[in-house]
Amino acid sequence: MLELVDENGATIGTAEKLSAHQAPGRLHRAFSVFLFDDMGRLLLQRRALGKYHSPGVWSNTCCGHPYPGEPPFAAAARRVGEELGVAPWLMREAGTVRYNHPDPASGLVEQEYNHLFAGLVRDTPRPDPEEIAETAFVTPEELLKRHEAEPFSAWFMTVLDAARAGIREVAGASAGW
Repeated sequence: MLELVDENGATIGTAEKLSAHQAPGRLHRAFSVFLFDDMGRLLLQRRALGKYHSPGVWSNTCCGHPYPGEPPFAAAARRVGEELGVAPWLMREAGTVRYNHPDPASGLVEQEYNHLFAGLVRDTPRPDPEEIAETAFVTPEELLKRHEAEPFSAWFMTVLDAARAGIREVAGASAGW
């Protein structure tokens, strides 16, 4: 179950996760996390091939949906631990963004009010293979090359662009984000 929200992010109900993503999609609460190492490189994940939504594509460090009533920050920290086997360090809010992105491959729709977080990771990720096929730390230049050559989630650039101010605070302006 996840939280349905209005255009201002206020909770208006709940829905089963899959039904909220079926076209045309229902606006719901989500989160996206961007974690960086001490060299200012972004930790990306390639979603596991067994995922029903956006399998095998690259995306931000972690994303998901809070349980109904769960604060987005707590949900983001929880899912980083569950998916990557690490705890975020100095994670902070990096804004919110509302978007509507259909996934052409699955026909599902990301209609989300997304809470953004940026932080550091100091431990070596130990990804859950049910969630993540592979991880990579990338510089801004490496991200551009990878983004041109490989498939990314429909929401990736939207959440990255919306989180950039918060990302610069965490990764450092000199890192180029």
